[in-house]
Amino acid sequence: MTLRLRAISRESIPRALSKAERYRLLNEPVGAVSICLDILEVDPENQPALVTLLLALTDQFAHGFKMAEVQPKDVIGRMQDPYDRTYYSGIVAERQAEAVLDQSAPQSPFLAHDLLGAAMRHYEEAERLRPPGNDDALLRWNTCARLMNSKAVRPRSDEVAEGPPD
Repeated sequence: MTLRLRAISRESIPRALSKAERYRLLNEPVGAVSICLDILEVDPENQPALVTLLLALTDQFAHGFKMAEVQPKDVIGRMQDPYDRTYYSGIVAERQAEAVLDQSAPQSPFLAHDLLGAAMRHYEEAERLRPPGNDDALLRWNTCARLMNSKAVRPRSDEVAEGPPD
């Protein structure tokens, strides 16, 4: 049996968006995702809801998706601003790298390196597209650079040179 969802009113969108952002801050990404999906049913082009939805989805990377019917790449594809599409593509790759590192699997340092490299390329592109006074892409790039410089992340060339971990 599939339950029929109830539509929210257009007038309730600002309050619902505020609630979704609060759920994210309370580390309740499933609730935030659900609210954003409700908002997007009423207003499919709502850019703040798309951003909150994307961030709530990436909040779940380390724990696995609970609402897997929506993928981050599909959300990014709906973003209208080229800067947002590029910047949030970097966020997705960076958060995937962090989730991979949290797993502590033998390949984690190499996978994280690849993902962080992808994130940094997105941030470099976002830096070129950024509006004046917005250094968010630079801040994220620096975070990735610090992770890349840490002992937790290694390029694949280290994998071949060192062989499998003990």
